[in-house]
Amino acid sequence: MPLPTVVLDVNETLSDLGALAPVLREVGAPESLLGTWFAGTLRDGFALTLQGEPAAFADVARAVLVGLLAQHPDRVDDVDAAADAVLDAFRTLPVHPDVPDGLRALADAGFPVVTLSNGATSVAEALLEQAGVRDRVSQVLSVEDTGGWKPARAAYSHAEAEAGRSGADLLLVAVHPWDLDGASRAGWRTAHLDRTGAPWPPVFRRPTHHLTALADLPTAVG
Repeated sequence: MPLPTVVLDVNETLSDLGALAPVLREVGAPESLLGTWFAGTLRDGFALTLQGEPAAFADVARAVLVGLLAQHPDRVDDVDAAADAVLDAFRTLPVHPDVPDGLRALADAGFPVVTLSNGATSVAEALLEQAGVRDRVSQVLSVEDTGGWKPARAAYSHAEAEAGRSGADLLLVAVHPWDLDGASRAGWRTAHLDRTGAPWPPVFRRPTHHLTALADLPTAVG
């Protein structure tokens, strides 16, 4: 049986959002804003997708961030400048420490590897280039070329069309249970890259595999 094509989520799965904490401090915002901002960006992106009018990740992220920063007028002097600083840093995030070795392990084991992000292709390209592993990924895909953000079915259909494979021949690796649930409902295999140790939400379908480091995937697939 041929190896599945590994489809990697990008935001938080590969990129380390924690690197934005010092940037938030520099602009006067509390570090606790980070989780609220990213969750709010996903919420609004999902809502627009449900309405059939998805917006670009960067546009949604900026709108949410400006709204949150404006709630701290005693700490943030210039909301627009602060939002620009955070978003500029977002475009140059580092990868998690396990990512370079993980991508090399997948390539060495013969797995075809692509990425699929709710963000822009250019951001994912820059992330991989900066980490020195762009050559380990055959395709960098974005939902910007589909009718909506993951977990909309159209996003996974786009990856199937681009990769030339479908169903169990595709395996999504992600930190987000909602993303893995969406892929599972599309018939894919899934692998939860657990970076927090939080319990799996029982409302979502359980993943095929559970990992704590990307390099564990070849062994897990077996």
